[in-house]
Formats: sequence, structure tokens, C-alpha cells
Amino acid sequence: MSTKKRALITGITGQDGSYLADLLLEKGYEVIGMVRRSTNYRYPNIEHLIGKVTLEYGDLMDGDRLAGLVRQYQPDEVYNIAAQSVPADSWSQPIVTAEITGVGVIRMLEAVYRHKPDARFYQATSREIYGGVPQYTCDESTPFNGNNPYGIAKLYAHMMMVNYRESYGMFACGGILFNHESPRRSLHFVTRKVTMAAACIALGVKNPPLNEVGEPLVRDGKLRIGNLDAVRDWGYAKEYVEAMYLMLQSDTPSDYVIGTNTDYTVRDLCKIAFGCVGLNWEDHVVSDDRFMRPTEINAARGDYGKAKRELGWEPRTSFQDLIAMMVDADLKLLKA
Repeated sequence: MSTKKRALITGITGQDGSYLADLLLEKGYEVIGMVRRSTNYRYPNIEHLIGKVTLEYGDLMDGDRLAGLVRQYQPDEVYNIAAQSVPADSWSQPIVTAEITGVGVIRMLEAVYRHKPDARFYQATSREIYGGVPQYTCDESTPFNGNNPYGIAKLYAHMMMVNYRESYGMFACGGILFNHESPRRSLHFVTRKVTMAAACIALGVKNPPLNEVGEPLVRDGKLRIGNLDAVRDWGYAKEYVEAMYLMLQSDTPSDYVIGTNTDYTVRDLCKIAFGCVGLNWEDHVVSDDRFMRPTEINAARGDYGKAKRELGWEPRTSFQDLIAMMVDADLKLLKA
């Protein structure tokens, strides 16, 4: 009989899920990844993992399927990362966001509670649960005040995870992750939009990829994005999945803020990204009301002090190095 630990990852094809699979395989785990059934069978983030992980079709909308996967594989650890994960989309799809990002977590918790109650459970919570709190820097004691459909759904899921931990004694942890990016980020997120646009303009790409509204990302040499003054705490996703893993190795389940305790504006992001290719961002970036949020978050910095004390985790990659890495990856991708 195999003595390998077994992990089930929902959302394995995304940025976080793919990096987490890399990490767990390096540590000798058997990895089962859940993917949604679609007519698109290409998963760029995990192409290098084909044959190394077991892929199963499933959806957070389908409680019976989730229960079946947990019952079949009896995982030691469950990492629930799948979600409708784009805050901007949550205004146009509030019900879908609630069903997947909120109620979907209850289906996953129920599956674990009923079929593998000793499994350790990680819930991907978001700094969006802080929403409109007046504090600029947030830690685990900061009150929650989600102020968009995505953040509110994540808050519901987080509180239910805490409820299962306290009610049933489940080993369940919530990672309250501030923004984290990488070359594997999708084009629905502003960091990747900016780095890809800088690469496209620098290389003179005539047919750039499409943005979230189905238009060319770059038109007439211009990138159109939302609020240039929005402030975020951005870190490197590959490092953040290490924190997820460490949470489930601890002696006692708890919740942790994962961030860098730094802040930059979208304007800073543009300046750094376009500077990497020798361009003045102001010549190529315009603010477009169509990409503005109806409400903006106040919480900008994530205080990772508890994670450093209890897990030994801290960020290692600077924001400038992260963006340079993403621009370089997009240049290589487009050239290929």
C-alpha cells in the first residue's frame, strides 16, 4: 500500500492550483485535481503536469460529485481553491458568484465532513472580505466588511468554514490572501492585462489577446483599464501556495492573513511594467469607466505577522521583480 500523502485540489487549472500541485508533487504527494467539464481540453497552467496528477471532472455546484470524489480518494488534505474568482465579474454574475464562491464551499465542506472527517481542509479566502473597513492595514483581528458580491460570497464561505471547524472539530484553515500574481495569472486580472499589453505593444503584435469584454486588449496602441489610483498589496503566487501548505501542517487549525504589507497603485504597476520594455506608460494606458468598480476596497495592506510567527512564512519577491518576471514571461510567450 502506498504511504504517500494524498491531496485533492479543486481549481487545479488556475494560477494557485497549478503552483500548489507543483509544490505537493515535489513533497511526494499523490495529487488529484478537479477540473470543470468543458469543450476546451487545453489547460496551459498544468500542461507540464499531465501524467503526474490525476484529473477528475467536477464542479462546486454538484454536491454529489464532490462527495463521490472525497469518498473515492479519501484525501489526507483538501485544498478548496476553485471559485468564480474575478471580483469585477461578480456584479454582472452575482447569483453564479454566490452559488460557486459561497454555497459551493458548503458542498465541499459537507463532502469532507461526511466522507473523510479527519482530512485537513484549506479554504481559499480573500482579502476582499475586508472590503470597506476603515483600516488601511489588516490582520486577523480586523473586522470583516465585504462590499462587493465576490467579497460577500467569500465572507460567507469563510464564516461557514470557521463554523464547521468549531461545530465539528474539523481541521479547517482559511488563508486570507491579499492579491497574488504570476505569469500564470489570467487576463481577467489587471496585473496580467498590464504586463501582456506592455509586451504586445513592445513587440508590435497585430492581433493581441482579448480582454474580459471580448475586445482586443490593445487598440490603437492603447490599453484600457479601470481605476489607476486603486491601491493593492501584490505578492508572488508561487510563494503564497507555500503558506497554504504550511497551514495544513500546523498543530492547530487557524486562519492567516497572507500578504506583503506593502502597497502600490495601478499607476505604479503600469509605470513598472512599461518601463521594463522601455516605454512610457502614459503614452499607452487610458482609464475607461467600463472597467471601474461600483465600490472600491479600502483595505490595502496585509499584515503577515501571524504567519511569520506561527508558520515561518514571509514573502521573498519584491513587487518590482514580480512585474518584471511577468513582463518577461509574456514577451517569451508572444515570441513563441
